[in-house]
Amino acid sequence: MNSKKLLICNSDRLFEILHEINENFNFKVIKYNKKIIKFAQSEVCLFISTKKINEINDCLILDDLPKKISFIIEKINLAFIQKIYSNQSEVKIKNYTLNLNSRKIYLKDKFFNLTEKEINLMLFMNSNSRSELNEIQKHVWRHTVDLETHTVETHIYRLRKKFLDNFDDKDIIKHDNHGYYLD
Repeated sequence: MNSKKLLICNSDRLFEILHEINENFNFKVIKYNKKIIKFAQSEVCLFISTKKINEINDCLILDDLPKKISFIIEKINLAFIQKIYSNQSEVKIKNYTLNLNSRKIYLKDKFFNLTEKEINLMLFMNSNSRSELNEIQKHVWRHTVDLETHTVETHIYRLRKKFLDNFDDKDIIKHDNHGYYLD
């Protein structure tokens, strides 16, 4: 079964054309309706329409039809590549989505920018249940364990402040006797 799906909205003619030559594509062409089943997360779905659809956030709009079919196929393939690249760059951290390309962390429609070190810190903490200060220094900052510095604490303080200011989340990074962890 093909893992890429092109869902065509608001254009019966475009669906007919693309469905007719579907065997030449590396994606499956489907006519979109509101009752359409949800696809598995491993599948990449791209919506295409001739006008904006409020229920669909990420939709390729082709509002200036007719076009050469080769142009349409090129735009579709490019949109699939961008979607796959974007999906590979997103990491789920608790209720948040971290986009490694844009260096932003999202919660619904809110977001804020992260520095490279903040990203590395979040990724490290996300991959470990508990992290002691010296482990974070060693893996994120590449400092030796015996180096005395407050770099980690300072970054965690600033990161906590960003989460509080932007998402009203004061509990994202916690600390106990066993180390730092994400909550």
